Amino acid sequence: MKIQKTDNYTLISINKDSFLDFQGSINEFKSNHLILEVSENLNIDEEKKMLFLNITTECKSNGISFVVIKSGINIDDFPEILNIVPTLQEAEDILEMEAIERDLGF
Repeated sequence: MKIQKTDNYTLISINKDSFLDFQGSINEFKSNHLILEVSENLNIDEEKKMLFLNITTECKSNGISFVVIKSGINIDDFPEILNIVPTLQEAEDILEMEAIERDLGF
């Protein structure tokens, strides 16, 4: 698991081997906007979807954003509330859009 903090968000990169580390330490990162970069070798099964949905719900209720970066997947297979994008630039764009929505009261 690789962690990179910026002024605006925390970027966590995980692979198949570090997913359990991420899952065990997720509460450490929920104070800042969170971008999770998932490696190609990590399959997002139903258990991971539920974890990501729980993180999304908790983050939204605390006024912070959670975005997953994973290329090569069909986003239609995931609930609409979960932000999944293929690149870091698009994840940063989501953070900006959600900040604007919060400022407008949505």
